[in-house]
Amino acid sequence: MKVVVIGASGTVGKSVVEELGKRHEIVTVGAGSGQYRADFTDIAQVRAAFEQIGKVDAVVVAAGSLHFAPLAEFTPEQFYVGLNSKLMGQVNVALVAREYLNDGGSITLTSGIVAEQPIRNGASATMVNAAVEGFVRAAAIELPRGLRINAVSPTVLEESMDSYGPFFIGFEPVAGKRVALSYVRSVDGAQTGQVYRAW
Repeated sequence: MKVVVIGASGTVGKSVVEELGKRHEIVTVGAGSGQYRADFTDIAQVRAAFEQIGKVDAVVVAAGSLHFAPLAEFTPEQFYVGLNSKLMGQVNVALVAREYLNDGGSITLTSGIVAEQPIRNGASATMVNAAVEGFVRAAAIELPRGLRINAVSPTVLEESMDSYGPFFIGFEPVAGKRVALSYVRSVDGAQTGQVYRAW
């Protein structure tokens, strides 16, 4: 299969590319790196990238920015970081991917453990990740041509503990390789409307 991975240079993305690359042709897309460039917060850039890539069998998104801060200090602009990037960026990809996926193809988005297990300073992250999962469940019942859509909900990765460990006190980190298996289940499996918990 031909699989597009958006955010392939990130911690999760690298593990996903390595695991899916064992069986599939991988096409990498990123805002600043990859075979194709696109800022997924701009649907026109997403569409331009897919016009160059052409028909594919699966699309994986392992990208998205979030802002972490105490709720008492949060501004609307800071909430929009996650809303515009991790939520609408992924929705943009899903909307465009419908047109370029072969029949029976799949879309896999990324949420996160805080959708169900909130943390301090993570009000935006919880809101955005829960919205991603809601979108996936709703989109799954409307996609045409046997297209599938799922989300992977990772916990904090072992490889990311230096950066995110202070936010996830008491959480058990998992290896990127283990998280990547959930993306494999989504791409190579048959389910739709699922949230695969990688924790």
